Amino acid sequence: VQPNKTWPTWLNKGEITHIHCACVVGWLFREVRGSWIKQRCYWFVLSQDSLDYYSSSERGARRLGTLVLTNLCSVIWPDKQTFKETGYWSITVYGRKHCYRLYTKHFNEAVHWACAVQKVIDTKAPVETPTQLLIRDIEENKFNPEVVDNMYQHNPILKHTQSPLYAPLLPFPYNHSGKGYATVREEAVKLFNCLQQLECARDPVPLIQGVLQTCLDLRPLRDEVYCQLVKQTSCTPQPHTAAHLRYWQLLTCMSCTFQPGPAVLKYLRFHLKSQFPESEMDNYASFIGEALEKTRCRECVPSWEEIQVLMGRQEMLCTVHYPGPGSCQLHISSHTTANEVVRRMLEKLGLKESRNTFSLFEQNAHWERAVGGSTIIADILTRFENLSAKEPDSDSQWRLCFKLYCLLDADAISVDSIEYLFLFEQCHEMVVRGQLPACEEDLQTLAALRLQSVIGDFSTHSPCPPLDELFPGHMVEARLLMPPCAPPRFPGGLLGGTLWNHTATAAHKQKVEQDLRLRSRLKEEAAAIMSTIVECWKGLAGYSRRDSMTAYLTIARQWSGFGCTLYESSTGSFSQKLWLGVAATCVSLYRQGEAEALESFPYGQICSYGVSDSNTFKITAGDRDLLFETTKVGEQKLIAGGIVRSLIDSSCSPPSGCTQQ
Repeated sequence: VQPNKTWPTWLNKGEITHIHCACVVGWLFREVRGSWIKQRCYWFVLSQDSLDYYSSSERGARRLGTLVLTNLCSVIWPDKQTFKETGYWSITVYGRKHCYRLYTKHFNEAVHWACAVQKVIDTKAPVETPTQLLIRDIEENKFNPEVVDNMYQHNPILKHTQSPLYAPLLPFPYNHSGKGYATVREEAVKLFNCLQQLECARDPVPLIQGVLQTCLDLRPLRDEVYCQLVKQTSCTPQPHTAAHLRYWQLLTCMSCTFQPGPAVLKYLRFHLKSQFPESEMDNYASFIGEALEKTRCRECVPSWEEIQVLMGRQEMLCTVHYPGPGSCQLHISSHTTANEVVRRMLEKLGLKESRNTFSLFEQNAHWERAVGGSTIIADILTRFENLSAKEPDSDSQWRLCFKLYCLLDADAISVDSIEYLFLFEQCHEMVVRGQLPACEEDLQTLAALRLQSVIGDFSTHSPCPPLDELFPGHMVEARLLMPPCAPPRFPGGLLGGTLWNHTATAAHKQKVEQDLRLRSRLKEEAAAIMSTIVECWKGLAGYSRRDSMTAYLTIARQWSGFGCTLYESSTGSFSQKLWLGVAATCVSLYRQGEAEALESFPYGQICSYGVSDSNTFKITAGDRDLLFETTKVGEQKLIAGGIVRSLIDSSCSPPSGCTQQ
């Protein structure tokens, strides 16, 4: 349909029609800014090249706007939320210069327009920018230096510039990116401005972190930033200045955080190889080339400390704690995984021959979780840095801890080895958390043995740790459990409001007094328990540290689940929380606080196991399917890992049909 022809005047508003199968025409509302202005209906025409709208459908109607359609245009389909808010179904068409938000009262009509516009967009050839064409030409002529040099001489878009960038180097769709950002095209131009600010920034780290964070949030921009950095490090007037090296430092951080696409990766490698030998840029190029061989996409933007060491092409120091007061410092790179750290810790502590399995744990004063073997340690350290900034309280400070993960052969642990100390310290952690079911008398004996092993013989001058570091807190609270009081009943009538206020005040006062009495009783009970522990401690005079640890573990071994890794979970068969224990020979289910297992499944009976969804773990034993819901996201993968390690390292073997799902 040509604009100067007569439109079919028999079409009613809200109707659409096809004309010659080449376009769609119809009446649509267009968004009007300002609620006081009444929305107007326009006559829209979709052709193979553009979406136009006119003042009316009559002959000679004035064309009010045009949106040229290319491969980079995009369509947002109608959604229910907009319909609920406005009473209209909407579609949004993004173009290079314009964005049309169109409305109709009919859902089918909105879908029809969205489909028609998308079909036109899909017929368009991919848009290629000059930079893309030049990258392809460089790849084709990389073995002909004269041709490549000629390209750089005659194409300023490939070379360093002090001028701003007005359009991205790579093509991007014309849609809104979300996440609080403008369009990807606009963000690409902003990033180039940030790159240029690096040259004069007093502290480049915040700018570098900002660029990396934008690339983490908006994946398409990663190749764009790589191209911008190659541009700014090519044909530089003063290549050896500190300002110019800032580009190389950002390129180093990018190479340790994101992997570029195949075409940009080839272009980048060609650029790295073309640096002057033995120059500072060549040193950065070598470091970047090696990093690209190992990099996989990171979960977090590098921390302030990591960026500092990467700018100097160095490695970070990572402190890894282990049970007791000990710790080790290891040099790590941006690619070091938890499995690599575990292997190095085993070598450093002389535990390579141990049949038991070890793992890294994220830990603070109140919480801990195991770290997956493929997790990048630098991401964990970044997360710790972010959490410390949000929660500066000392109790909330996080650290990495190297610990026993699954006890496969407790009897083979020598009393004189550091592994025995690991076993003792971790057993005590379980006791304090209430994960070792034992009677109160045994728990008091364990607390006394702990004091004897840590402090030695009793003395009035010896500093005594608080009770919560020796004895499970829930045992103290269990003594004070009282049945809940029935709620008071209040009379109604004319004076009901007055009586209610008076009684409510009295009830609040009574509750405050009851809380004070409860706290007082808790202190009394804690003092009584501590007194009993101290008396028991006095009776251990003469026990050496080794004797105390051995006696402690002898009591702990009385529990049949000793040595297993416990995960808090629930299953449909039981309404309350349970412990799922992964041990050397079986998987067991315990009711929290009870010593006897509700059920045990030897590995020989397990047919299959695996992850069902984000927090559900499934075990098939015989003809039974058991689903366990874990309380921590991702913990089901650790359970599967524990079973795999147990099957590999223990003497038992699964049936021939056993599979991991």
